[in-house]
Amino acid sequence: MSDIDVLKPDTIAKPKIEQPRLYKVILLNDDYTPREFVVQVLKAVFRTTEDQAYRIMMTAHQLGVCVVATFTRDVAESKAKEGTDMGRSKGYPLAFSTEPEE
Repeated sequence: MSDIDVLKPDTIAKPKIEQPRLYKVILLNDDYTPREFVVQVLKAVFRTTEDQAYRIMMTAHQLGVCVVATFTRDVAESKAKEGTDMGRSKGYPLAFSTEPEE
């Protein structure tokens, strides 16, 4: 056995890389924003298909809320604000919120 073998560690320690915490963007139902407008916003902000947007909108309509997607915190908050602002610009109470994924 040479001196090099003695100094060589059996395992190589890898630094543990933590994934950033994900945040859910949640569509909140209201009784005033037209369904078609909600679908338009979901397609524009979250790049959903027409079918996906309709299903998300109907789930929020029936249950009161629906998770739209999950992102890193900055992206989630930015998209939630963009969607909410689109509704406000048309005078609708459309609202998206964010919360940490569990």
